[in-house]
Amino acid sequence: MTHRHAQRLSRRTTLGLLFAAAAGVMAAGMPVAAQAQAKGELQVRIGYQKYGTLTLLKGRGTLEKRLAEQGVGVKWTEFPAGPVLLEGLNVGSIDFGTVGEAPPIFAQAAGANLVYVGNEPASPASEAIVVPKGSGLRTLADLKGKKIALNKGSNVHYLLLKALEKAGVAYADIQPVFLPPADARAAFERGSVDAWAIWDPFLAAAEKQLGARVLADGKGLVANYQFYLASRTYAEKNPQILRILLDEVAKVDDWGRNNPEEVATILSAQTGLGKDVVALAASRYAYGVKPVSVDVIASQQRVADAFSGLKLIPKPIVVKDALLPARQLATSTK
Repeated sequence: MTHRHAQRLSRRTTLGLLFAAAAGVMAAGMPVAAQAQAKGELQVRIGYQKYGTLTLLKGRGTLEKRLAEQGVGVKWTEFPAGPVLLEGLNVGSIDFGTVGEAPPIFAQAAGANLVYVGNEPASPASEAIVVPKGSGLRTLADLKGKKIALNKGSNVHYLLLKALEKAGVAYADIQPVFLPPADARAAFERGSVDAWAIWDPFLAAAEKQLGARVLADGKGLVANYQFYLASRTYAEKNPQILRILLDEVAKVDDWGRNNPEEVATILSAQTGLGKDVVALAASRYAYGVKPVSVDVIASQQRVADAFSGLKLIPKPIVVKDALLPARQLATSTK
C-alpha cells in the first residue's frame, strides 16, 4: 500500500467516525444541495483566525470548488481570537469555526448552543508566555505580582493557570491585563505589562520582530488542542456539508504536513505576516483532524474544572454535553 493510499484510507476512517451517527438524520441519497435548499441553507459561514488549517483551506480555495458542485456557497469571516469567534457562532453570524481549548469552555458556561465536531492533535509549543528581551524575569515564579497581558477566555488563559500552578504562584497574586492580541502587543512593546501570554502566529511575530524571550511554552503544561465547532442547529441539519468541510480540512492537513514552504507562502499571503514569522509558527503546528475522543473530552473537562474552581466561569459545566446526542464516545486514542 502506498503512503498516499494509506493517507486516503486513514482520512476516510476518521471522517466516517466523525459523522457516522450524524449522517443517519439525513434522507438517504438526497443530494446536499437539495437538503440545503429544503432548509433554506445554501451557505456555510466559517469563522477563522490567523492560524491553523482553516487559514490554509481558505488560501487554497478547494472547499469553495467542492461545495459549489453541491450548490453550497462559502463565506469566511476572520476573528481576532477564539472567544469572539464563538460569540459569533452563538448569535448565528457563523456556522462553523476553529478555536483553542478554553473558548468552548467559556462559551458553554455562558449557554452557547455549540457542538464539538473534531480536533487537531495537541500543539503545546504553539503558545507561550513571553517577556521583553531585556526583562529581568527568568522563571515562572518571577511572575508573582507582575502584570501579564492575555486574551480572557482564550487558550493561553489556561496556559497561564497551569504555569502559575507549576511555579507555586496563586492566580490572585498576578495582575491579569485582558487585551486582544493587537492591543496586548502594543502594551508589551510599550512596557506597560511585564509579560504576555500569546499563541501563534502572534507568538512567532513577537519572537522574530520584537526579540521576545519565551519564559515558558505549553510543553509539559497543556495540550493546546485546536477544536472545530459548529452551532448545534447547523450540525444537526447539515451533517453532509460538515462532512465535506472536514474532508477538505483533512486533505489540507495531509498537504500541509508535506509542503512547509508552500504553507509559509499561503499563510504569509493570508495573514500579512512575513514568511519567516509564519514559517516559525507553522513549524509548531500539529496536523491531522480526528474525532473528539474520550481522552480529549477528559482533557477539556480538566480545563473546565480549573476555570470553574477559580470562579472564572459562572457555573461548572459537563463538556460532553456539547456533543451531538447521537455521538458515541468510543473512539479513544488509547
